[in-house]
Amino acid sequence: MINKALQFTSDTLNQFLRNRFGLDETKVVMNKLIDSNGQVPSINQNKVIISLINLEKETTKAYHIRNHSLSNGSFVNVNPAERFNLDILLSANFDDYSETLKFLNAVILFFQLNNSLSVNTSSSFPAGLEKLEFDIEKLSYQQMNNLWSAMGANYQPSVIYKMRLLTIQGFESEGYVGAISTIDNQVTQ
Repeated sequence: MINKALQFTSDTLNQFLRNRFGLDETKVVMNKLIDSNGQVPSINQNKVIISLINLEKETTKAYHIRNHSLSNGSFVNVNPAERFNLDILLSANFDDYSETLKFLNAVILFFQLNNSLSVNTSSSFPAGLEKLEFDIEKLSYQQMNNLWSAMGANYQPSVIYKMRLLTIQGFESEGYVGAISTIDNQVTQ
């Protein structure tokens, strides 16, 4: 689900940028900023890069649903779904600084216009996902410096969004509960 959510976001943002600037080429890649050799991957050149920088479990749950009905009327017990928030870094890596700022501005505009994505907003919304919500994250200068240092990369103009409520459900059964077929109303004394 993580890959589906990030790929869908990347594809949707890419289409927005292509339409906005009349482009024929892909301008958004989902990739790491630095490869294992400490180099910037060549695929990142003159692109907007989406990178997953944090995954956190959503801990506010109203209730857990363990029983799911089957078509035969029986029920299956499964572990409750896990919900996660993803912190994604969107950085603009262009040779021309004015292009960097132009694309970063367009990224912010995209998320301002599309603060949530769902099957209601896109016909190509991936199966298995319910809804993706995006909130901009505010980091101090020091926090941003620490982040880029931890990644081993030189700072690039960027913005961080929290992608909320990605649900992961395995539907691995823990047991079955048969359907009730008759009710005995006899009272015994």
